[in-house]
Amino acid sequence: MSRIGRLPIPVPDSVKISLDGSTIQVEGPKGKLSFSFREEMRVTHDAVAKEIRVERPDDERMNKALHGLTRTLIANMVKGVTEGYTKRLEIVGVGYQAQLKGANAVNLQVGFANQILMQAPEGVTVTVPDATHIQITGADKQAVGEFAARIRRVRPPEPYKGKGIRYEGEQVRRKAGKAFGK
Repeated sequence: MSRIGRLPIPVPDSVKISLDGSTIQVEGPKGKLSFSFREEMRVTHDAVAKEIRVERPDDERMNKALHGLTRTLIANMVKGVTEGYTKRLEIVGVGYQAQLKGANAVNLQVGFANQILMQAPEGVTVTVPDATHIQITGADKQAVGEFAARIRRVRPPEPYKGKGIRYEGEQVRRKAGKAFGK
């Protein structure tokens, strides 16, 4: 049996779970998420024990893979509606900066002739504490990570001077520049 898949998912008191066929909805203080899992998986919610269990029908290779995946996705949903997820980006480079435009859009000046305006998806909040840092928060782990990756993709860090947009704490491998003759 899958080591990850067999673990029960603890459900806090502030989270409401509703199962409808092969769809699970999780509602908590940070938001409401839903997920349609594969029909082969059997998801049960025990309100008394305050836990969710995921079971698979057999030991087929595909079902083994889906077992742990389904459990992890549901666990991420429960964590997302209670605590939320955060990604932090930092901008490195002379004149490179970010500004908040409107309610949920970020304007990037990263060395191009024009400024790039990126609108956050629904359920994702963007804050700019200072001109060189961006903080992305939300209940949906996938949406937060995808939007952070889209922002990073605008100007990924380059290996010679290290300029660009990177995740906070990301190590950029630096290369030596051209060596000039004597």
